[in-house]
Amino acid sequence: MGIVETMIGIVVSICLFGTVIIKKMVAQYEADPKRQNEKDKDFAANMSFFRKWLFFIAFFFGAAYLIYNQVAGTPWQAHLHEWLDLIFRWLHIIFGISWVGASFYFVFLENSLNREHGIRDELAGNLWAIHGGGFYFLEKYKVAPKKIPPHLHWFKYEAYFTWLTGTCLLTIVYYFNAESFLLNPEITELTPVLGVMIGISSILFSWIFYELLSQTSLLAPNKRPVFFLIMVIYLLLVAYVLSIVFNPRAAYIHMGAIMGTMMAGNVFFVIIPAQKEMVFAAKEGREPNGEVGKRAGWRSYHNNYFTLPVLFIMISNHFPSTFGNEHSVLVLLLISLAGAGIKHFHNQWERGELNRWIVPVSLLLLVITIYWTAPKSREDLANAAKVPFSEVEMIIGQRCRPCHSKNPTDDVFIVAQGGMMFDTPEQIIAAKDKIMNRAVITKTMPQGNKTRMTMDERTKIETWIMQGAGLE
Repeated sequence: MGIVETMIGIVVSICLFGTVIIKKMVAQYEADPKRQNEKDKDFAANMSFFRKWLFFIAFFFGAAYLIYNQVAGTPWQAHLHEWLDLIFRWLHIIFGISWVGASFYFVFLENSLNREHGIRDELAGNLWAIHGGGFYFLEKYKVAPKKIPPHLHWFKYEAYFTWLTGTCLLTIVYYFNAESFLLNPEITELTPVLGVMIGISSILFSWIFYELLSQTSLLAPNKRPVFFLIMVIYLLLVAYVLSIVFNPRAAYIHMGAIMGTMMAGNVFFVIIPAQKEMVFAAKEGREPNGEVGKRAGWRSYHNNYFTLPVLFIMISNHFPSTFGNEHSVLVLLLISLAGAGIKHFHNQWERGELNRWIVPVSLLLLVITIYWTAPKSREDLANAAKVPFSEVEMIIGQRCRPCHSKNPTDDVFIVAQGGMMFDTPEQIIAAKDKIMNRAVITKTMPQGNKTRMTMDERTKIETWIMQGAGLE
């Protein structure tokens, strides 16, 4: 059984088993007179909603398997894969923008509230704003209004669907094509199924580690530096392990998936339950648990600081100087720290505070990264034994042209990747700088080294370019 069949079988089985369990659970809640309070009714309604989505996922992947079985080995296989990639990438960006936008806005709102002038006793603050040709007035309650309005908007589905579409995208791009995108034979000789299991486990266990650490006293404001240091060290270790197991690009994407799962987990397991506790307490006329709300606020700030590193990872796969560097883990660390630093400055600035050192230090980290990732001079190759173009063309034809051609022969790509074509000598010479960057310096091409380009071949390409990249 191949990797695609194994993955689809696991997903469909888990989803169908989940629908059966949830159906029995909801029936028990509805039949139990002691389970008719607001909290239990809400839980049962959420489980029913979740059951529908599990059924939809099972149906989607089941149908995908049947279609895949029919088109496997035909041009339609690559065509459908490309469209699945496009659709889920599009959806992931749409939901991600909604989630990040809402997160940034509410952190701004919290930082910018008027807390002193003309504030009623029940309020924590208010804010006047203008946008889109109209004025807005927003108020934040210290706890909750005396009466919960019937139409209360919950900011949760943006996070859920960002995580779901991201998981689907990770599966489609990296797991369904594990041999091309997840694994690299130059790094390790893992089977695709084992590679996928390692990827999923890294996400799951990292979330468990973060969740357990967040439930300790280290989350308190006076201990946050210790919490931050432990998380940085842990993520560094995970990134290093993934970098010696996976294709560098896949290692980066998994780090993004790990942090994205922590963020979505914060919303699903902490932030939304805390908000519901406030609503239930108000409806039942009791004092809400302030500690629950406080911890939810801390998790919300975690998400806020995770955002810029995750966004960097999302776009990093277009820039091989990052994930393709021999010290890719440290590159990821420096850029993530710079991003988190800039976000911290922004949060302080919204609160009316000013720290003059954060931005210069963050920019310095970026400058250091740019300098550190610069290619090393190999001018000595200009005087080495001459490499004729015919030899370079043969290497490129065998290793690169299957994907970079007007008519690709690769079993995954049906169009020239990045619009780059190496069908003629003129096209090869015109792209020499990109070939140098991807095939020689960062060694991120061929993708996953699928066509097995050797180090000797990379050196010959580099020598030819250093010798002037001529046709002779």
